[in-house]
Amino acid sequence: MHRTLRNALATVLVTGALTAAAAPTAVAAESTPSAAGVQTELRNPRTIKVADYNKARSTLINAGSRTAAKSHPAHGTKDVPVSHGTSLLAEARDEFRAADRNLPAGQKKSDMSIPHYNAVHSAARTMGIDRW
Repeated sequence: MHRTLRNALATVLVTGALTAAAAPTAVAAESTPSAAGVQTELRNPRTIKVADYNKARSTLINAGSRTAAKSHPAHGTKDVPVSHGTSLLAEARDEFRAADRNLPAGQKKSDMSIPHYNAVHSAARTMGIDRW
């Protein structure tokens, strides 16, 4: 009788321990969105360092953006609002798309030439901007 009781208790303890060990994994799997089709929403910073803004502006100017060339370099302050950076990127993107509209599809990415696409995304990375 003691042996049967001891084996039953051991089974209950082992089952409980295994359930407790597996529970956090199951909960984590349920709360984690599946990777298929789900994109994490990244947030833009509130401000951009002046040096980063000016470097991104130079990147766009070197890629041929007239709107970036017309914008004034930031100075006299430590940071600029992120809206300045997003506007700079959006204007250059729209300008590049208009300029590249007649290129063959194989030479374009996101409706602009690949060098223009790379310049816009490099400028965005420089400023830490994910969405514009």
